[in-house]
Amino acid sequence: MPAPHPLALTMGDPNGIGPEILVRAFSQRAVPGGYVLGDAAVMRRAAAWVAAADNARDAGTHAAVLPLPIALIGEPADARDLPPGVLPVWPVPGLPAGLAARPPGQIEADAGRAAAACVRAGIAQVRAGQAAALVTAPLHKEALAAAGEPYPGHTELLQAEGGRPGETLPPVRMMLASPELKTVLVSIHVSLRQAIEQVTARNVLATIRIAHAAAAGWGQPRPRIAVAGLNPHAGEGGLFGDEEIRHIAPAVAAARAEGIDAQGPFAPDTVFMRARAGEFDLVIAQYHDQGLIPVKYLGVEQGVNVTLGLPFVRTSPDHGTAFDKAGLGTADPASLIAAAHMARRLTGG
Repeated sequence: MPAPHPLALTMGDPNGIGPEILVRAFSQRAVPGGYVLGDAAVMRRAAAWVAAADNARDAGTHAAVLPLPIALIGEPADARDLPPGVLPVWPVPGLPAGLAARPPGQIEADAGRAAAACVRAGIAQVRAGQAAALVTAPLHKEALAAAGEPYPGHTELLQAEGGRPGETLPPVRMMLASPELKTVLVSIHVSLRQAIEQVTARNVLATIRIAHAAAAGWGQPRPRIAVAGLNPHAGEGGLFGDEEIRHIAPAVAAARAEGIDAQGPFAPDTVFMRARAGEFDLVIAQYHDQGLIPVKYLGVEQGVNVTLGLPFVRTSPDHGTAFDKAGLGTADPASLIAAAHMARRLTGG
C-alpha cells in the first residue's frame, strides 16, 4: 500500500508561536507525516529557541539538547524520504526578506504577508494532490490587515481562494472540536452587531446542512444536532427577542423536513452542557464567542479548528499567535498536534 500524502503545515505568523510549536511537534515525532511551508531561517530560529529553553530547564541533569535539524525539500513528497527527527521545510517563494531578524511578538505587515503566502501555497499544494490536508499554524489578524489582506482570518481566506481558478465555493463554516464538545458557528469574524444581523433562517439552515454533511467524515453520518438560541433563554417565547421565532425555529423545521436530526432552538446557557453530557453530537452556535468560549474553557490544548465545507481538509490549533510567549521556546504544541491528527482522521489516513 503506498504511503499517504504528507500533511502541509503552514508556518503561521513568523513573529508568533507558530514556528515554535511546529518545532516541538516535530521534535516529539507527533506529526503523522508532514512538512512545513515557510521560511527556513525562521524555523531554524525557532529550533534554537526551543533547544535553549529545554537546556535551561534541564541544566545539569541531561546532556545538552541540540536544535532540531531543518531540511529543505524541493517537493512535498520529499518529506517522506527524510529520517525521523528532522523538520522538512518547503520554502515558500517570494516571502519578505529578513523575517528571522525581526523581533518576536510584534505586529508587522511583512509577517502578515508571509503568513498569508504560506496559506495560499498550502491551498495550491492540497488542491494539486501533493498534500493530504492543510494544517495552519496561527496567524495574526492585525498583521493581515497591515499587509493589506482583504480577509480578516484563515476561514475567509480559505473560502475565497480555496477553489480552483474560476470556481466559486459554497459557504464554509468554522467548527471548534474537542474530545468533549463540537460547535459549529453561523457567523465568524464579524462584530456582534453584524453577527446578529446574520442570524437568518437561510444562514442557520445552511450551517445545519454543512455540519450534517461534514459529520460523516468523523464517523457520524446522522449526527444529533442541537441549535442554540440567540437570546437569553432562547427568547422566552418572544419576551427577550424574536429571532428564534422568525429565523432559528423555521431553519430547524426545514432541516428536519430534509431528514436531518436537528433540534432547538435551545437556551444557549445550558445547551453546551447538554451536548457535553452526551445528549447531542454537536451544537450550532449563533455567533463566534457563543460557540468558542465553552470549547476553549474545556481546554485549549485539545481543541481543534476545522473549516467545514471546503473541497479539502483544513484544521488548525484553537489558539492564536500568543505574542507574549513568542521567542521563549516554551509554547505547548498539544493543540497543533491534535489538529494534525484530526486532519489525518478526516482524510482517512
